[in-house]
Amino acid sequence: MDNQKLHTILQLGESIAVEFKRCGNGIENDVYETVCSFLNRFGGDIFLGVLDDGTVKGVPENAAKDMTKNFIKMISNPEVLSPTVYLSPEILKYEGKTVIHVHVPVSAEVHTCKKHVYDRVDDADVKVTATAAIASMYIRKQNIFTEKRIYPYVTMEDLRLDLLPKIRRMAENNIEGTHVWQNMSDKELLKSAGLFGVDRATGEKGYNLAAVMLLGKDEVIKDICPAYETDALLRRVNTDRYDDREIVDTNLIESYDRLMEFIRKHLPNKFFLEDDQRKNLRNIIAREMVGNILMHREYSSSYIAKLVIEENRMYSENANRAAQDGFLTPDNIEPNPKNPIIASFFRTIGWSDRLGSGVRNLFKYTKFYSGADPEFHEGDVFRLIVPLDDGYSYDLLIGEETGSAIKVGDKKPAIKVGDKKPAIKTGDKKTSATEKRIEVILNIMEDGQEYKADEIAKIVGLKSSRTRELLKILVDDDKLGIVGNKKNRRYFVKK
Repeated sequence: MDNQKLHTILQLGESIAVEFKRCGNGIENDVYETVCSFLNRFGGDIFLGVLDDGTVKGVPENAAKDMTKNFIKMISNPEVLSPTVYLSPEILKYEGKTVIHVHVPVSAEVHTCKKHVYDRVDDADVKVTATAAIASMYIRKQNIFTEKRIYPYVTMEDLRLDLLPKIRRMAENNIEGTHVWQNMSDKELLKSAGLFGVDRATGEKGYNLAAVMLLGKDEVIKDICPAYETDALLRRVNTDRYDDREIVDTNLIESYDRLMEFIRKHLPNKFFLEDDQRKNLRNIIAREMVGNILMHREYSSSYIAKLVIEENRMYSENANRAAQDGFLTPDNIEPNPKNPIIASFFRTIGWSDRLGSGVRNLFKYTKFYSGADPEFHEGDVFRLIVPLDDGYSYDLLIGEETGSAIKVGDKKPAIKVGDKKPAIKTGDKKTSATEKRIEVILNIMEDGQEYKADEIAKIVGLKSSRTRELLKILVDDDKLGIVGNKKNRRYFVKK
């Protein structure tokens, strides 16, 4: 490691993969706890002779070699670290001081330090005692797909076969031509989808966990995964508790529909054009969030999944078999299926696309929906945050020179609906944001149809009060007519 890289690490400070140890008079015992936690997590780098704040104090130069020898001896002792590992400490010189650097790679085993399991959480080494947490570490280390676990006593009678006609139609609609599932029996379809498998280690045959979660009857799911549920909450007024709540604990097919409906009920649909075609931003975002919380979840965990809608954000949390710890972006995403059978099933029926596309879609369309980027944080608990702004409307922005709506891909500063902007010249004609919004309202109103103000507000993605202001302008200009009293007022296009 060169001094420039070390300088950068010292500036950034401790993290999930970096640990500083003072080690003034020798190597303390907690160094081996850090080695254990790095081995059990994603690896990392230890720097001996550095204070917690990144200040380099150094270790005694004449003792550095003995310290490295003692370190190697200790990590080779099964009473200290089990299974033992071989690491090669590096002695560095930094600003005249001696620093010992130890790189610890990620291990395929679960290690103990003096008979205790340690894990890395943020910048701390944590002793793990809970059986479920230790089991989760083994699952992560051994790359086990728990969805493939065979349940030999689960039969077709334990599955919701009444859902298969719907599933066949969805698969048919998702492709051109006839899907192979159309001509299969129920049992053949389940085998084709990978829901009936063989454990090659034991020879057991039967329906697997993926089959139970996708199509299992509620009581069967409860028997096998008693902690399974998704807690959907709306917290906008009563933030201490909730304004609306739905506990979803049924099969994944019906869970998907119920969670999608929960989001539709509580989020506005905003008007948006992409290549002259209207896109349902709310449904695109909801589809990716719901798909993620159901497809990429570790069902062996007792962690209760959450889907929460607040005033300024919507977020989800679910147990996860993490491959790394940190934030995901379209640039660093690496497709890593957590439940490949369930993910493949969702893709077949049109509820998801190829791996990695969900991250890209959310980064693309969340910006159009609320003017900001989502956040993906991968760890043992996967967190996805989508910012919300009911007043934001991307597709009602005005081009700085053309006076036309900004198209997808144009880089323009986002503005919120209701912001006052100066009129923009287009030749000799002035076009304001208000005039553009009025034009959008007229375009979506069909001749002969009557609309309530709230209906128009939902379609164009504006607040009801602002929509009524625009409708009054149209009425005053004799472009719209009114029927009904104030309470039941409806608007129509005048010919």
